[in-house]
Amino acid sequence: MLISTFIIGVLTIIFFIIGYYKGVHIAGLKIALNMAKEVMPLLIFAFIMSGMIQVILPKELIMKWIGKEAGIKGILIGTIAGSLAPGGPYVNLPLVAVLLKLGASTGTMVSFLTGWLLLSISRLPMEVGILGWKFTIIRLLSTFFFPPIAGLIAERFF
Repeated sequence: MLISTFIIGVLTIIFFIIGYYKGVHIAGLKIALNMAKEVMPLLIFAFIMSGMIQVILPKELIMKWIGKEAGIKGILIGTIAGSLAPGGPYVNLPLVAVLLKLGASTGTMVSFLTGWLLLSISRLPMEVGILGWKFTIIRLLSTFFFPPIAGLIAERFF
């Protein structure tokens, strides 16, 4: 985490300096503040949810259903849960981090994230509205098997 924080910090300073010399740094800071106002409540709730999961869910339950010993069952649960998961990365990445810490298997969490990215049910109405039913069905059928496959690959090789 420290390395990524350092890299983002250095890039931020570089972009700020460029913005300063172009005279747009204040506008950039205002945009950043507005984004922070929009995202901060979501981040706070996501972190609280992640903390509550750590203290509420028994580790044995995690191990049984989505741990390494769950095998393909855990990977399928991860795929389904990921496809149903609401929210964006601010919600789902902290959730995955907590579940990994509690003993969820790498394969299950890879299938969760892949299911969330490829099969997201919450995104379907917008996708159908913009791209149409035919394209959406073709895309879903084309990507349907990838989350479990990704989970199995992660479980096998990592």
